[in-house]
Amino acid sequence: MEMNENPDNDSEGLLQLEKQSAVSYLAQQWAKKYLQNVELNYFYEHKQDALNFKKVVSLEGRKRTAQKLIDSLRTVSLQAWNKTEALLSEEIKRHRIDPKLINPWEITADSFGIYEQALHLYIQQQSSHDLPTPIPAVNRENSLSERIQQIQAQSFVSTQMAKIISTSVCLLRQKYTQKDPRVIGFVSMQFHYTNLGLLQTLSPLEKTVLGSYLKVIDDHLYMPLQRVYDAAADHDYNSHVLTAVQKLLPVSTQIANKICQKIIDLYPNYHSQSGLLSEPLVRLSSIRDVEMFQVYLWVCSLEGSVNAIQQELFPLCAMLYPRLKVQWELIRCMLHLLQQEICQHLNTKQANTLMPYLQVLWHMFSPQVFGELIL
Repeated sequence: MEMNENPDNDSEGLLQLEKQSAVSYLAQQWAKKYLQNVELNYFYEHKQDALNFKKVVSLEGRKRTAQKLIDSLRTVSLQAWNKTEALLSEEIKRHRIDPKLINPWEITADSFGIYEQALHLYIQQQSSHDLPTPIPAVNRENSLSERIQQIQAQSFVSTQMAKIISTSVCLLRQKYTQKDPRVIGFVSMQFHYTNLGLLQTLSPLEKTVLGSYLKVIDDHLYMPLQRVYDAAADHDYNSHVLTAVQKLLPVSTQIANKICQKIIDLYPNYHSQSGLLSEPLVRLSSIRDVEMFQVYLWVCSLEGSVNAIQQELFPLCAMLYPRLKVQWELIRCMLHLLQQEICQHLNTKQANTLMPYLQVLWHMFSPQVFGELIL
């Protein structure tokens, strides 16, 4: 065996592999969350319904569910755009957005294509691989977390499916943020209303199974996850900021749940446009928004710049939140709770990589900026 005459090449190659490994880890962890959520929801909400669950995730069950959604997709897509336009049409003039960038036919067609792809992958998944059957039995030696790990190990194709969808959605996101990041607000609401319309056609058990896959689409539109992965690739494997993001990503939904529950407790009678914060659909949207703020915080920390907040997050919030009757006091409360959670999950060096950008958010969403809109 010949010795490599240039050890620097070996070191550089190893460093690149470490960086690729770190980025792959972030992408895989995000995808795995959806599989875990499917099974966690199932065990908590349908403990006695294992047989029906097996039917729903069978090949024939998936075909029936997917066909039901494909049949209603065109009508739901058109209804979704009508709702989006009713919600945001005035914002085009108020925020001086170029109307030419808001093409309803293109946005509707693009969203239709993403859902069609997701549903076809949903059917193919079962024919390619045998998903969680049978459901692992409950016993003292076999904890819920262990059963989840077993199901995840059997569901590699599901993880791949989530990654394929997320790639398509990230490309769509790049397309619509290229000229004016605020356009993604219209696209996101189109997908949001389409999600709600499609879920209304499903049974409770179908919602549990398919809802998490639809959430992949929703999240990747609202959150610049590809930007996180790209920025992570520029960091050393053991950098404090990359380690911080690696620690926070797997628990970001858990953090968001905890923060939302505290806000619900603090504001039990608060109504957004969609209803009480404690109502299931409003709570889901709130959890997604808290995750969105976390992802933008990671982007800024990894990029070492406030551009993502200044150019994208803040303008989107300024456009969408007043229309959705989300008041700024709730955002301030959320940011305060988020700081507490970050400090609990990270050591001081790791947390310090995020705090400057959290302070930027704190000052941007301050009473001095939105004093007249405080609760």
